[in-house]
Amino acid sequence: MAIRTELNLRLPNSPGVLAGVCRALADERVTVLALALEAGRLRLVVDNQVRGAAVLERLHLTVSYRDVLVVSVPNAPGSVASVLALAADAGINVEYAYGAAIEGAAAGSVVLGVDDATRAATASGL
Repeated sequence: MAIRTELNLRLPNSPGVLAGVCRALADERVTVLALALEAGRLRLVVDNQVRGAAVLERLHLTVSYRDVLVVSVPNAPGSVASVLALAADAGINVEYAYGAAIEGAAAGSVVLGVDDATRAATASGL
């Protein structure tokens, strides 16, 4: 488990906009570790949030920041449920989550948006 900084921004709902953002990050050697896009709201976890935010701001995008939990989970039935049960047992409300695992891979990752990532990590033991 790691506490990472998630970059949040609004994107226009137009073909190629997300591709352009990802290309601009790649051109500056920023690796996208996780992303979620819904109704124009983009959430990004990148390997270097300072550089990533600078790239996005050069594209005239307004970026906000939030600490999130990034949890590695075995790629097996019940793994995500176990992580969420730990959070629930610790009294942590998960406001949103996204993640993925490649079929056949040993593990995947889940990003958890919680009110206080540090407290959540400590309380849940994640």
